Amino acid sequence: MQYTWNDIEQHIAACTRCPLSQTRCRPVMGRGNYQADLMLIAEAPGGQEDQQGIPFVGKSGELLDSLLRDCGLDRKDIYITNILKCHPPGNRDPKEAEKEACFPYLKYETFLLKPRIIVCLGRIAAQRIISPDFKITREHGVWTYRKNCALTATYHPSAILRDPSKYEIAKKDFLEIAKKRAQSC
Repeated sequence: MQYTWNDIEQHIAACTRCPLSQTRCRPVMGRGNYQADLMLIAEAPGGQEDQQGIPFVGKSGELLDSLLRDCGLDRKDIYITNILKCHPPGNRDPKEAEKEACFPYLKYETFLLKPRIIVCLGRIAAQRIISPDFKITREHGVWTYRKNCALTATYHPSAILRDPSKYEIAKKDFLEIAKKRAQSC
């Protein structure tokens, strides 16, 4: 069966594959340009995302928008999603069973989008997408290639909010992402 974006959104809205479905306000489907060549993947929606059903709103979203702007990128040109589609209580790290339950949705999003570049925002996303032993402090900005797709990771905006000194590091990573994107056009 060939899934559409609408099919995925309906499946996510009705999902009860893990206990997070019982505590969520709204599931958070990815958002952005369905023809984007650049996909950002984070770990899970936060509390404000859970309330609105939109990825990266609030302070993390503002910081991400600032990073994108500083590098000549815009949300309307990219696709942003999370591994989990529901907010873990207390902003705790996602459990393995929760990641496994949601991973098929991320696979469908990736299959439909066919991005040329995937950027993991934070350690948890990088460990699930790039390598289980990924170390964000040492490996951010390093490129890996898989199935005609370039993959890298940088700091999650919430980590930058906790430690503003990481902003310049993430900005440098995003400048390289923008450069790679321009080269592959």
